[in-house]
Amino acid sequence: MLNSSPALTIAHVDAERGFSGGEVQVFLLMEGLAQRGHRNVLLCPPRSAAATEAARRGIGVATVPMRGDADLLAVWRLARAVRGADVVHLHTGRAAWLGGLAARRAGVPAIVTRRMDRVIGPGWRTRLIYETCSRRTAAIAPGIVEQLVAGGVPRDRVVLIPSAVDPRRVQPRLAAGALRGAQGVGADEVVLLSIAALVRRKGLDVLLDALAALAHRGLRPRLWVAGDGPERASLAAQAERLGLGGQVDWLGQRDDVGDLFAAADVFVLPSRAEGLGVAALEAMAAGRAVVASAVGGLADAVVDGRTGLLVPPGDAVALGAALERVLHEPALRAALGAAGPARVAEGFLAEQMVEAYERLYRDVLGR
Repeated sequence: MLNSSPALTIAHVDAERGFSGGEVQVFLLMEGLAQRGHRNVLLCPPRSAAATEAARRGIGVATVPMRGDADLLAVWRLARAVRGADVVHLHTGRAAWLGGLAARRAGVPAIVTRRMDRVIGPGWRTRLIYETCSRRTAAIAPGIVEQLVAGGVPRDRVVLIPSAVDPRRVQPRLAAGALRGAQGVGADEVVLLSIAALVRRKGLDVLLDALAALAHRGLRPRLWVAGDGPERASLAAQAERLGLGGQVDWLGQRDDVGDLFAAADVFVLPSRAEGLGVAALEAMAAGRAVVASAVGGLADAVVDGRTGLLVPPGDAVALGAALERVLHEPALRAALGAAGPARVAEGFLAEQMVEAYERLYRDVLGR
């Protein structure tokens, strides 16, 4: 879709070296903006995953070392890099600090996207980032809006723009059943899928405890875990200790999410904290029932009893009960999954997110 309004040049600043859900959103936004006729430039650390991905996709990229919050040289380099842009879009915590100072130095208006479900303390740093150095802050979930306001950010400077998904990303490429066969899953087995970084915040240890309790009651669904991270070894050891070794498949990083969703029966995201949980949105777009923690934006995106079942974070008993329910009730699984695509269309589609950011850019520019 092309936009008839004048094209903008947007400098996107992302200080992360890895590539996780936030970076997925940055690239989804940049590609959508490009389709509407805008020019994007990504400013990120050298040898970062985002720099590699931008080069692979043909997106303009400039690498800037960002070694810490006290890296004043990074501020100077970023200020030089953003001159000539219409808007600077700051995508991570460090980017909001270094990039915000740089945008102010360069005289270019900036906006911040806040994705983390963490308390924001009031004080000079908060005022500097969210008032002095930026014009608006986009929060990806209602709870994050309230955290910003509680931290002293004026409510009229905060807008809600949820993270989003492109349903085309979750279209399967393999024939039905091919992946299940490759993984040695029987036709009558129920497969649980979790796509997450293997870090404590994602609560996968709680999921393993819940599965162990189910196994004592004779229920042994297969669990596929797609993702990697520092807790992989400890989680695998926990699974062995609980007698789940042959029940859990550690799939590592995957780019065939459409095939994973098509082959699985239920998506599980037992996070202790979550900004929104894009993988849960993708699961709903793919028509899969979701069992997730009622935290952060997950509690808003997943409608309890309509598109999934929500449980308290860190509660293996409640998680096990919800899983037992979807295991025993295939009609419930089907109904929850069938409602997913319509829920995503209520405000979580990529085109809706791109349009909202385009309006925000023009608003801060007074156009």
